[in-house]
Amino acid sequence: MDKILEGLISSDHAVPVKRAIVKKVVEAAEKEVTEEQCQALFTLTTRLILLGEDAFQKQVGFQVLEAYARYHRPAFERFFSKDFVLSLLQQGYGQLERKDPATIDYIHCCLRLLISCPSVLEIFSVIQVEVLRMVCERPEPALCARLSTMLSDFVQCIPKDKSGILFCQQLVRTISYFHCFASQEQELTDYIEQVTKVSTLLQNIWKTDSDTLLPSLQEVFAIISSTDPSYDPSITLASLVQHIPVRMITVLIKSLTTDQNVKDASMTKALCRMIDWLSWPLAQHVDTWVIALLRGLAAVQKFTILIDVTLLKIELVFSRLWYPLVRQGALAVLSHMLLSFQHSPEAFHLVVPHVVHLVRSLRTDGLSTSKAFLLQFTELIHCMMYQYSGFPDLYDHILEAIKDLPKPGEEKIKLVLNQSAWTSQSNSFGSGPLRQVGKSETGKTGLVNLGNTCYMNSILQTLFMATDFRRHVLSLRLNGSNTLMKKLQLLFAFLAHTQRAAYAPRNFLDASRPPWFNVGSQQDCSEYLRFLLDRLHEEEKTLQVLNSAKPKVASPVDPSSTDSTGQTSPEEGEESPLTPAETKPEDNRTLTEKMFGGKLITGICCMQCNSISEKEEPFTDLSLAFCPSATSQDGPQPEGPFEEPKILCQGSVNGGSEIPEPGSAKAPTSNVHFVPVANEPPLSVPDLVNYFLAPEILDEENAYFCEKCSSLQRAERTMKVVSAPEYLILTLLRFSYDAKCHVRRKILDNVTIPPLMRLPVHNPSKPSVCSSSTSSPLQVDSPESSENLAKKLKPSQKDEEEDENERIHGAEQIYRGGEMLVQSVPYVLSSVVMHSGISSESGHYYSYGHNINGADGTQHPANCFALKEDLGNGQAESSLSTCSALPIPPEQGVTTSTIGQEAKDWLLFNDSRVTFTSFQSVQNITNRFPKDTAYVLMYRKQELPGQNINGGLMANGMRLSAEPPLQKELLDAIIKDNKLYLQVNTPILLPDRGNIFKLSLSVNRTNKCRRHVK
Repeated sequence: MDKILEGLISSDHAVPVKRAIVKKVVEAAEKEVTEEQCQALFTLTTRLILLGEDAFQKQVGFQVLEAYARYHRPAFERFFSKDFVLSLLQQGYGQLERKDPATIDYIHCCLRLLISCPSVLEIFSVIQVEVLRMVCERPEPALCARLSTMLSDFVQCIPKDKSGILFCQQLVRTISYFHCFASQEQELTDYIEQVTKVSTLLQNIWKTDSDTLLPSLQEVFAIISSTDPSYDPSITLASLVQHIPVRMITVLIKSLTTDQNVKDASMTKALCRMIDWLSWPLAQHVDTWVIALLRGLAAVQKFTILIDVTLLKIELVFSRLWYPLVRQGALAVLSHMLLSFQHSPEAFHLVVPHVVHLVRSLRTDGLSTSKAFLLQFTELIHCMMYQYSGFPDLYDHILEAIKDLPKPGEEKIKLVLNQSAWTSQSNSFGSGPLRQVGKSETGKTGLVNLGNTCYMNSILQTLFMATDFRRHVLSLRLNGSNTLMKKLQLLFAFLAHTQRAAYAPRNFLDASRPPWFNVGSQQDCSEYLRFLLDRLHEEEKTLQVLNSAKPKVASPVDPSSTDSTGQTSPEEGEESPLTPAETKPEDNRTLTEKMFGGKLITGICCMQCNSISEKEEPFTDLSLAFCPSATSQDGPQPEGPFEEPKILCQGSVNGGSEIPEPGSAKAPTSNVHFVPVANEPPLSVPDLVNYFLAPEILDEENAYFCEKCSSLQRAERTMKVVSAPEYLILTLLRFSYDAKCHVRRKILDNVTIPPLMRLPVHNPSKPSVCSSSTSSPLQVDSPESSENLAKKLKPSQKDEEEDENERIHGAEQIYRGGEMLVQSVPYVLSSVVMHSGISSESGHYYSYGHNINGADGTQHPANCFALKEDLGNGQAESSLSTCSALPIPPEQGVTTSTIGQEAKDWLLFNDSRVTFTSFQSVQNITNRFPKDTAYVLMYRKQELPGQNINGGLMANGMRLSAEPPLQKELLDAIIKDNKLYLQVNTPILLPDRGNIFKLSLSVNRTNKCRRHVK
């Protein structure tokens, strides 16, 4: 029979004929056959199955084998012995290798035929040993899948006890070696099916023998935590996660995170690889395990691991959102990573560039689930933009893309933000430097956030953009000193000439931080500015006193330093040798006073005896309060429709802080409420200045004690600016404490910022009664000043303005009752510091700076013309005795032809980021981002040719015509740092010292600078 069958298979007959004859052979199996014939048939069919040339031969082999094995089982038992099975598994069959999947299929088929025979038990014991050996040899996915199918059908072949544990561990490790390099869809589908079969086998073993589960999971962790760079475990391990009981997650994660033997590097690797598992399709609970491990690490304060992994993998997690099969789990992990990483915006900003593209894709992919997913995704994005507010250049295009989608309410956002923040458990670290990608196209240098130091960075960039102040600081001769001014000079030099995209001002932070500022905590930038200017002023005053007590030859000024005319500096120690000749020699004011110092006269007139007491006080900034009627919470609120609330009363809620205060995430939301404001036109900066200068009636509890009347009397207090500073600093008092609500609040009112403004300055006559001031020459109107906060607007200010005295020809000055000469001093906006957030203890600061391109830093001639023209014919519109905005000349407006240039007129400084922007963006920022409000403004005085203010001192007398040359000490420090930077970032340039020198400076120096280098 075997000869007939073999001849038939190799003949040229048609397949239907062959099938008919094979059928006859199969039917003949019921008849009696000799032992020799059976063995011959079993041998032939085995050869056809294992070595058949085509599928027909293999099929015939299986049909005949099954038929004769069923009817002649004893003979088949003798043929398919344990020795034969062992030979197949160890040596293969003929040309067929032992690792060929066909071998396992053949054994699987034979086991089904012998399942009821006693001899099969011996075969099972052989297979138990051999399958353990096979998995230790790391079989390919196809063979492993066939083996898993056979073991799933014949569980008796699975190793038991210790061998069973070892088998599971080795099978897990085998899975970690699976890799698929196929690109065809069918091949990928087959690969996934093969992996699924293997993972299903492990699931069945774990269910049957629970003792194998924990060792298997330990093996999984050992694999994914390996730090061997040559070993990259397959993501197919993700297929095992769905088979691990969810109830075990807590116990297992706690065991892992508290194990002292697990090193941080191993834990980091493990977490990274688990995140990679999100790419495996059809795997369930991967996101649950990843989030559980993230929480477990946060519980044991492994924050370094969390930070490193988040920054490394956040973009990969985001990329999984593009694939419908895995996007839901990826979104869960992405949400947890972003919502827990609340100490810095860096992680969120890594994915920001991809948000708009994903939103567009979700809108157009046509999937029924995409709409609901888009709503979940945009809710997360809204929460993150709320948390990390203060980056309008990054978020504006996102807002445009999702403007028609629902926006979650503020209470919902706060609830979401407070759910997962692991950084709220520790305030011991702040945000590190963002990844540098080279200097921005602006050519300007950012400042690295050293841990909640945006308050300092924004102020330093504002001072740097104050052209005259910067030039005077850089021109000072301070060689060998260790003063704060010297550190500021070095900082300005680096900002101007470093090759780095962002400079880390660590030394300056340590030297300038107020003693009461907690390290790593958010602070008030205006408070820091006052402290900084006060320190610089007092330091210079001290040096002046010390120098005055020494002989003149002992001046700290470098004797070799001379100005362009060859004359030594008229100032001792601090003033630049390039100070223009117009500066008066007897002027002993400090640089702080010259640049930012102004003077106010506060007058109080007794309404009983008309006696007047006046006091002159210096200032470096004016603190502008909002009108109490606009922010009052007393009395019932009017009913009816309102604008969106603008005033926020808040407790210790983290409203977008870089690092929230301890316990802030747990604050009750009931402490946060809005006070609606009626629909009124927005305030402007001149409005607030006029409110500051408006007369105030002192009566009742605030009555004035008149020395002449010797009693408390009703009086009128007035404030007048009598000396205009070169740079006018205005602080908007947005933060206050509400005694009734027992909460701090921020006033979110939008304030219009004019680019050009004029300030009324009074030249004083001799007062009736005058008491001199002995206070510090710095700010006298603090945010808590009762003088400022208690002011009330005049009942009808507009009417009073219309009834003021006519001005004399020229419009620069008026006389009022022969007492005061009022001059209208024009100012142009230089910088704006923005606060993003809802609390002074939290939020984020960034600044806008006017990018002055002129060589001397002066205002464009068109603007000067506009100022002069407005001063000459604008009397009918506003009084010179009040502050008012000036119109922008048409040629300076935004037109189609100047849009490109307009976009570069202003710079946005946001810690390490520096980007071009426009003044239109500055004006619209609060409308676009309601939490982003102007806080500190700096205006630069503009004077027309021939105009004389402040006792004959010309404005240009305080201004240097160009950037001063770098002194040798500063130049050497910059070159040294640039070389160090270039060694790390551009090693190809190292051999060429000339290139290093050129790149180190990258500035236009004068011949004097080159002499310093020599």
